[in-house]
Amino acid sequence: MQKQNWLITGVSTGLGRAFAEAALAAGHTVVGTVRSEEGLRAFEELRPGNAHGRLLDVTDDDAVPGVVAEVEQSVGPLDVVVANAGYGLEGTFEETPLAEVRRQFEVNVFGAVATLQAALPHMRRRRRGHLMAVTSMGGLMAVPGMSAYCGSKFALEGILEALGKEVAQFGIHVTAIEPGSFRTDWAGRSMTRAARTVDDYDELFTPIREARQKASGNQLGDPAKAGDALVHITSVEQRPAHLVLGSDALRLVTAARTAVDEDIRAWEALSRTTDFAEGAQL
Repeated sequence: MQKQNWLITGVSTGLGRAFAEAALAAGHTVVGTVRSEEGLRAFEELRPGNAHGRLLDVTDDDAVPGVVAEVEQSVGPLDVVVANAGYGLEGTFEETPLAEVRRQFEVNVFGAVATLQAALPHMRRRRRGHLMAVTSMGGLMAVPGMSAYCGSKFALEGILEALGKEVAQFGIHVTAIEPGSFRTDWAGRSMTRAARTVDDYDELFTPIREARQKASGNQLGDPAKAGDALVHITSVEQRPAHLVLGSDALRLVTAARTAVDEDIRAWEALSRTTDFAEGAQL
């Protein structure tokens, strides 16, 4: 496999750390962003000389382009960029404060967009590269109590799909990574939970929250295997626009997309009634 330079945001823990470890094990050079000096040192100790840490808050619009430009100059041209930094926000739609919804989008959507936008001009000039972002199975299906999180991931899915069609002409690949439930601390200490304020939702939502907390630490997905899967797709000629990770994600995403298809078919006749008699088809 040809050696590559990777940039991955959010490598302190979770899937970001697993992606970085897999890329390092494959012999690649990895620049990982973290939020603390302690995290930076711990990351660089993984593989001295190949693991390079950078302090970065992906919501700092002014800092992101500078970090990417500095990495391009000091480490080398980036072959793979993974916008991984993000977090989960749990809570019913009615109970989730608007400020928390905005923060969810600020990190999960705009942080990823800033990272990819900073890297894109360098890759476009070289006419090669692979841009990725971690969405979620929650970017292709939705569950009660995760409206803000799923909304942010659905938004990122749309951005990535359009981006992929724009930059394919430059030899740049774009992949949305859609993990299911992996054995990380995402559903534990890393998740932000909106306060319960409306008891009408107790019957529906209380068991969902309790089940998620109980399953934390015993999820089906193996982060190391997810890392291996990510490394694999960067070594093949035909790279996916969507990479669903985990059998639970496959089952839930397939069911959700089947339900959408059934809705479209059921209401197809009504959909057609809204056209002018004559008009331009897209």
